Amino acid sequence: MCGIVGAVAERNVTPILLEGLRRLEYRGYDSAGIAVINDESCLDRVRRVGKVENLSDSLKDHPLKGFLGIAHTRWATHGEPSEPNAHPHICNNSVAVVHNGIIENHGALRELQKANGYSFTSETDTEVVVHQVELYKKAGDDLLQAVKKAANDFEGAYALGVVSIDEPGRLITTRSGSPLVIGVGFGEYFIASDVAALLPVTQRFIFLEEGDIADITKDSLVIYDKNDQPVEREISTSELTADAVSRGEFRHYMMKEIHEQPVVLGEVLEGRIYDDKVLDTAFGADAAAIFDEVKRVQIIACGTSFHAGMVARYWLESLAGIPCNVEVASEFRYRDPVITDDTLIVTISQSGETADTLAALRNLQDKSEHSLAICNVPESSLVRESKLVLMTRAGPEIGVASTKAFTTQLVGLMLMTLALGKRHGLSDEKEKQLIKDLKSLPSIIEKVLDDNHIEDWADEFKDTLNSIFLGRGVQYPIAMEGALKLKEISYIHAEAYAAGELKHGPLALVDPEMPIIAVAPKDGMEDKLKSNLMEVIARSGEVYLFADERLDMSDMGDMCHVMTVPAVEPEVAPILYAIPMQLFSYYVAVRKGTDVDQPRNLAKSVTVE
Repeated sequence: MCGIVGAVAERNVTPILLEGLRRLEYRGYDSAGIAVINDESCLDRVRRVGKVENLSDSLKDHPLKGFLGIAHTRWATHGEPSEPNAHPHICNNSVAVVHNGIIENHGALRELQKANGYSFTSETDTEVVVHQVELYKKAGDDLLQAVKKAANDFEGAYALGVVSIDEPGRLITTRSGSPLVIGVGFGEYFIASDVAALLPVTQRFIFLEEGDIADITKDSLVIYDKNDQPVEREISTSELTADAVSRGEFRHYMMKEIHEQPVVLGEVLEGRIYDDKVLDTAFGADAAAIFDEVKRVQIIACGTSFHAGMVARYWLESLAGIPCNVEVASEFRYRDPVITDDTLIVTISQSGETADTLAALRNLQDKSEHSLAICNVPESSLVRESKLVLMTRAGPEIGVASTKAFTTQLVGLMLMTLALGKRHGLSDEKEKQLIKDLKSLPSIIEKVLDDNHIEDWADEFKDTLNSIFLGRGVQYPIAMEGALKLKEISYIHAEAYAAGELKHGPLALVDPEMPIIAVAPKDGMEDKLKSNLMEVIARSGEVYLFADERLDMSDMGDMCHVMTVPAVEPEVAPILYAIPMQLFSYYVAVRKGTDVDQPRNLAKSVTVE
């Protein structure tokens, strides 16, 4: 969600802050701002609604220069997108704050601050943060102590960057429930919501732990833990480069990331397979002992990751013979679920900072000691707080609509299924066959990426208002993912159903204006699916079908448009069929002229509830 950048250096930090904001645009935002302490030790600020480019244009007319500064891209939670609601927030021209998260007790704090003479210029929860810090400073505390005391007053989630004109070379930062990283330079330090913002200036990073607070000057860094004790945090060197988050030859990040899938799917397998068998050590040093005790699996995730988990349920039950529940984290975290100590808690998240998924994991830590995170960001909270980890190795995913993160999650979940399955009767022969099938996917996906016919369908959808996606069996979650992709980036209303459910209500929606998109691998369910689709065609519905090249669909008539997909074994078909769904949604969005990489109202990393 919101993005934070901060810097303290011996050079003008404004260009660093602005470039950092550009590199955080993928997170989703509606306004942006920068504040610096200038040569006269005064706070100088520019804020604008809309894109970072609007802010950049304004800085040409109102240049900012300073050796210390903070910046922010805001995604509205409290108060509409407007300049007064944009960050940074300033109190009494003395203290400035940027904030990612939600202060849940802002109402009560607001009333207390009004009683102390403070007035408010915004509708945001963040304004209580800057007032609370200034309140303690006015009582005599230095900036570090003021932030420490203020943080103790907050309920909710936050990552903060705080500066004051009284201490013009000092940057205080802290996190609780929202991610924050410190970039380490030479005679300079930086802060950001993730490493992507800082890659042009450093590749050395410190990842703050929950409750950490850092006192930063250009020459020093002191970190205090949640118990207010000084601690040393490891400096990690990122393998990412600034070019790793560029679009290259592609018009959009989403298309670039779709085309990276043949490579990254191979990366998921690298070093985790020996003699066509899954290595337990791929999941961690204790994986073998933990997997030996697992009798059931509970998967928790949100959005696209939830769909990956739904696919895994089919695999776990059919291949490994293990019962599996899959639930949306935002609902699961507020339940009191029955979890036995032989349950493996599997959390799935691209960022590893998804607030609901993290909260669900933390709520279960006293119910089962067995936890596995399937994640794309090694330094994330989810990874640090799980016993076992499988990194998806998808690389930076900038497009808000997940593509390569989804398919690498599926490959990771298949590896998990095989690792558990061989403890519950899965034969060596079957495991080897499935590994070979996974290894064959990159070259098969290349064929799908070279098929330009998908683009032709997009022309017929640009004026569509509603659509239905259908799948059977393990392809039902793929239909759900296809519907999600279409509505995320093209804003076309799309719903997904298990095809066998058509007669139980959705068939009433079918008419010539309601196109049906379906997936038909050769998996033993194709005849059932054809019968479902004939019901649609009989009611003047138009069908767009991604079908296995081995299937004969010639009897479906002119109302069924068929695009063939290379033949694969049914177990790995969900991974392959996700690709044409992604391409289809992309081309429709391009035809409609929407913002493909940054669709309206959405954020890449949902770090607040």
